Amino acid sequence: MKKIAITLAAVAALGVAACNKTDTTDANNTTDVNATTTETGNDIDAAATDANASASNASDATSNALDSVGNSASNAAADVGNVAASGANAVANAAHDATH
Repeated sequence: MKKIAITLAAVAALGVAACNKTDTTDANNTTDVNATTTETGNDIDAAATDANASASNASDATSNALDSVGNSASNAAADVGNVAASGANAVANAAHDATH
């Protein structure tokens, strides 16, 4: 019976000792929580910055692609206009040569 009583007393003493926190432990835990919060905030800010840069890059790429399509269409229309003008000049020259 004495062995059980001594064992229970030792376990109880260890349990009580483990439950007693010191101010240093609380301060360290608070510092760790604050550091973790700051790091998390920095990570979130960095992720938002990356997302904004990606969105801006995507917008610029889309704008550039649309400009390229617009330029190609404009060039094609100019080419058609130049062919029509050349054809009209050829007809006018042929008519001029035929009458003179």
